[in-house]
Amino acid sequence: MKQIFRFNSISEFHAFCNLPNSEHPLISLIDYSKVQYPADEAELKWIQNFYSIGLKRNVNAKFNYGQQQYDFDSAVLCFISPLQFLKIEINPNVKIEPTGFLLLIHPDFLWNTSLSKKIKSYDFFSYEVKEALFLSDKEEKTIADILKNIQQEYQTNTDKYTQELIIAQLELLLIYSERFYERQFFTRKKSSHELLDKFYEVLSQYFENGKLLENGIPSVKEVAEQMNISPNYLGTLLRIHTQQNTQQHIQNKLIDYAKERLSSTHLSVSEIAYELGFEHPQSFSKLFKQKTNQSPLEFRKLFN
Repeated sequence: MKQIFRFNSISEFHAFCNLPNSEHPLISLIDYSKVQYPADEAELKWIQNFYSIGLKRNVNAKFNYGQQQYDFDSAVLCFISPLQFLKIEINPNVKIEPTGFLLLIHPDFLWNTSLSKKIKSYDFFSYEVKEALFLSDKEEKTIADILKNIQQEYQTNTDKYTQELIIAQLELLLIYSERFYERQFFTRKKSSHELLDKFYEVLSQYFENGKLLENGIPSVKEVAEQMNISPNYLGTLLRIHTQQNTQQHIQNKLIDYAKERLSSTHLSVSEIAYELGFEHPQSFSKLFKQKTNQSPLEFRKLFN
């Protein structure tokens, strides 16, 4: 079994990549062209105990989610959160010189700041690398300038304002990233609409193939896995294009199916609830009333 490396500190990661010692124990901006993974490893697996934000070009490695066609043939920005499993396949036969930056932030650096909790609200830290942010030249410059400002601050200043200024730059970077991600959802319309079509297809299959009886109501995670994307990415896609999250879509589909069964069959409410994967009819009735302002029986009376 392939070894899984674990990096508890930024200095451990520096040593693993044959980099000089980090200048700050809790934050570091790495020149990606200087990263040297172990030469005898074609596949690397690791878990890190810190955040990383990577701005990369010309990477001769396949990250574990594969490759896709994108609108921007330029820099890639990806986000990794602490304790997230990462696997990289390195192709030693492809000689490409990668460039870019890798910003590492230990959670302790964020302690007692505005970002300590807020950073967890940025969904893209749970996206997969295939869902990375692809930047235009202008967007890349914006992100690169912020990264360099962060580095300059921890290299040249060590006063009471250092942490606050770095946090402000980090917040700026994350806000820009959120804006650029939203742009990507719209500029890659074909890809986005293909995913939406796939979502509706996967959801319909649960109702048409008897999966609800076998497995119960599908979870957001199950639907996302069927689509080979992360739950957070699916949720963001749906919110931007439909103004509803994944759970709301699943519930809407349930209610549509329930309406069809209530209006066209003589099945009892309990039998329909069972068909829909509910263990308790009361739970079904409660959801139905929340969504329609009617009980299942009140709805059925409209058709009698």
